[in-house]
Amino acid sequence: MKSNMENFFARLKGGKNVFMICLSVIVLGLVSGFIVFETTKASVTLVLDGEEKLVDTHADTVAELLSDEDLSPKTHDYLSHDLSAELNAGDVIEWKPATQVTLSVNGNTQKVWSTEDTVEDFLKDQHIELGNHDEMSVSLEDKLKENMTIAVDEAFKVAVNDGGKRKDLWTTSTTVAGFLEQQNIQLGELDRVEPGKDEDVKANSEINVIRVEKVTDVVEEPIDYATVKKNDSSMQRGTEKVVENGQEGKQEKHYEVVLENGKEVSRELVKTDVVKESSDQIVAVGTQVITQTAVKTSNEPSTSSKSPKSSKPETKKAQSKPKSEPSGKVLNVSTTAYTANCAGCSGITSTGFNLKSNPNAKVIAVDPSVIPLGSKVFVEGYGTAIAADTGGAIKGNKIDVFFSSKSAAYAWGNKTVQITILD
Repeated sequence: MKSNMENFFARLKGGKNVFMICLSVIVLGLVSGFIVFETTKASVTLVLDGEEKLVDTHADTVAELLSDEDLSPKTHDYLSHDLSAELNAGDVIEWKPATQVTLSVNGNTQKVWSTEDTVEDFLKDQHIELGNHDEMSVSLEDKLKENMTIAVDEAFKVAVNDGGKRKDLWTTSTTVAGFLEQQNIQLGELDRVEPGKDEDVKANSEINVIRVEKVTDVVEEPIDYATVKKNDSSMQRGTEKVVENGQEGKQEKHYEVVLENGKEVSRELVKTDVVKESSDQIVAVGTQVITQTAVKTSNEPSTSSKSPKSSKPETKKAQSKPKSEPSGKVLNVSTTAYTANCAGCSGITSTGFNLKSNPNAKVIAVDPSVIPLGSKVFVEGYGTAIAADTGGAIKGNKIDVFFSSKSAAYAWGNKTVQITILD
């Protein structure tokens, strides 16, 4: 019995040794296999978006390596090797994902994929060179980001004439209004710009800025004095005498003057101030007529008182009395002539007188502020006429003399005559 028990424990002890030996062999195999597995890996450097990572791998190709790293390159991404390239120890595999940005050049927009780091590098890659006057929505140093918008406006040259001074300026604005704002060109209330603010601006366009101003110009002018003739019966006919000297007056005419770029383009009389009234010159005109009496004569010699006395009848030679000069206010005026026989002429004066129905009438056109309408006026070389018409060009000391025919009007021409306003 005892012998049997000893044999059982001996066998048990032998089996335990075998198990331990087997277990040791298995562990040794696993360790050896792990060591072999690890030592047979290839060491490569993986650069992911600028960051380096050392990777030990059994991958045979770049595609297997990236798959093992759960990386899926896209079409626009940068990859230093082809996906099918064989992987070797020490290889440096660089992968950089692409970024999509919006590029706008002079308003033309497009979506662009890029793997560049900065805006400056991106523009170089797109072959875009910035000029000194070009404008951009972002900075060259900015990092390229997903969905970033890069707007580039290329400058062009425009000729500007500002108030008569011409210069060339660079601009990126596409309208006149935008150009003025960009160049800080201010317009005054009366200033204008050609072309208009809403018009487009293109390369080599010309923009004219007209500087407009209104000023008041005060001009001092003399006021002519009138000559008034008065009949004087104490003076012989044909003689004249200045009784009172005339004196010129003085007036100030206020003109509103419009200047464009410093040059006068219009002038309008807005008011007249009389500073000093003129004084009429009074002239006495002699009207006295001297008559001559015939002298009594006798050719017969003297006889006695008884002799009959005969003598020739006394004769008296009378001198005819000429008409006296017309009296009234005398003016020196410039004259022109007109006729009703012209194309488009109605023949009706401003007072309603029909010149065509009265071709022999003596009528003159006047400035009513100088010669009242309806006045009788004696015109030197023309006769006594009625002031029955006006005219746009008849201002001041000027009259227009009516003739029934063009030939007579042409014959009169332009002349300065003396007139007398009779009433």
